[in-house]
Amino acid sequence: MTQTTALHDLHAQLGASFTDFGGWDMPLKYGSELAEHRAVRESAGLFDLSHMGEVRVSGADAAAFLDFALLAKYSIVKVGRAKYGLILTAAGGILDDLITYRLADDEFLVVPNAGNAPAVAEALVARAEEFVSQHVAGADVTVTDESAQTSLVAVQGPQSEAVVRTIVAEADQQTVADLGYYGWATVALEAGAASGPVLLARTGYTGEDGFEIYLANDRAQGVWEALVAGAQGAGIELTPCGLAARDSLRLEAGMPLYGNEISQDTIAADLGMGKVAVNALKREHLFAREAIAQQVETEPARKLVGLVSDGRRAARAGSAVLVDGQEAGVVSSGQPSPTLGHPIALAFLDREHAVVGTELEVDIRGKAHPFRVVDLPFYARG
Repeated sequence: MTQTTALHDLHAQLGASFTDFGGWDMPLKYGSELAEHRAVRESAGLFDLSHMGEVRVSGADAAAFLDFALLAKYSIVKVGRAKYGLILTAAGGILDDLITYRLADDEFLVVPNAGNAPAVAEALVARAEEFVSQHVAGADVTVTDESAQTSLVAVQGPQSEAVVRTIVAEADQQTVADLGYYGWATVALEAGAASGPVLLARTGYTGEDGFEIYLANDRAQGVWEALVAGAQGAGIELTPCGLAARDSLRLEAGMPLYGNEISQDTIAADLGMGKVAVNALKREHLFAREAIAQQVETEPARKLVGLVSDGRRAARAGSAVLVDGQEAGVVSSGQPSPTLGHPIALAFLDREHAVVGTELEVDIRGKAHPFRVVDLPFYARG
């Protein structure tokens, strides 16, 4: 059964066209996806990300448990900060990539991707049981899936701070201004009936400055409408944006997408996170230790790289990458870049060819088109 967010009716009123994404009926675009993309690069865009999951991990041993259950080390993350990381399967493949916020010494919020949220929540529950029964007897850790009760609204773009501050209480204005990238704070919003505290994070998936607001479902529409009114009152262009713009924005920023660059057949080293895997093996307790140990012994055959072309034809996911007429890789994401004005792509390429400046070709509908390997990201703000 397809799920909908608390803002679904509002999106329909705004004229959104919808698409299935991870089992959710989500707005693809409201009008021109190109205009939505440019709004985020030039001013600010407003996104409904309530399809994402939210799993709270709490207890005196919560940090030690996450060090066991996830690949990165979370016990070193300070309260008020967040960390990007991976959760692996028992075989060492990537179950999901996620962001984890440290809310307190004994409390974390794990945010998995939409379609993977139930699987991640189930995995964390099972791993908590394993952690207590096999590693740290009597450990105090509780896993609670709060996805169904939580909405997530994001404001992204160079004017995002100014937009968010239009609805933040005076006492918290400086907190917003001082919030660093991958930082979070509890702030009070002044949004009519939806007023009150929220978790405000300076995170995002667009390559721009931006904020994500975590709040209860029944406050989502009130906060969305308050942001729109606040931006209008401040003379700032704030454009509702769908998944199409989100995808083109994240691609320009060189950010991987689950289902394209990431799957259970992908390992950490494929994404350039091999050192994280090596460091993980130093920990006393670690889920999938044997699989991870085997992975770090061998350099992966392929590497995720950026490709660009001076031509007009864009490579698409699944297109073969050719070197001297022989297949040497495959495109995982690709399209014309609205900001840069030429085709860009992410591809897994044989390591011997994954060198910046390498000239190669991509098979696009049976015809070879020239591309070259470049540094990531394709686009960086400022």
